[in-house]
Amino acid sequence: MLDDGAPLATATLAPGLTDDELARIEAEFGFEFADDHRALLSSGLPTGDLWPDWRDAPRRSLQQRLRLPAEGILFAVEWRDFWAAGWGARPPRMKDALRSANYHLARVPQLVPVHSNHYLPAGRGTSGHPVLSIYQTDVTCCGADLFTYVEAGPSQHRTPTVEFWSDLIE
Repeated sequence: MLDDGAPLATATLAPGLTDDELARIEAEFGFEFADDHRALLSSGLPTGDLWPDWRDAPRRSLQQRLRLPAEGILFAVEWRDFWAAGWGARPPRMKDALRSANYHLARVPQLVPVHSNHYLPAGRGTSGHPVLSIYQTDVTCCGADLFTYVEAGPSQHRTPTVEFWSDLIE
């Protein structure tokens, strides 16, 4: 039974996504769901209350949610003087700094929205990643894994190992 803090407690479950629907989404948006994320979406598609509706949401809305973590970093580069340690020297001109940050962000693992501002890294053949809460450069672990996250709600039991994004956890 789900408690009130569990994200699925507020969701409506629609029929799960079919293999064809999952393949179409992955091809359209250029990523692959992690195995546990795929299994969740196949068993029942959570909708409502800030869940991404992979079946019926407008394409633009889903694209925005997929870009949100990187756009938050770019905002921090421009307005909060953020610069990741592994990016080398920060270019003095903002235009060049944003171009360089974009270059680096294009090479970090793609994050896929789970619920609200909570994400899992993409990648077929992977599972068990902690769920990350991401708001600009504020990154926290909000679930030990997807199963724990949807059943029990936010918790901080594991340290994520997702390249770049894990470095932002304080």
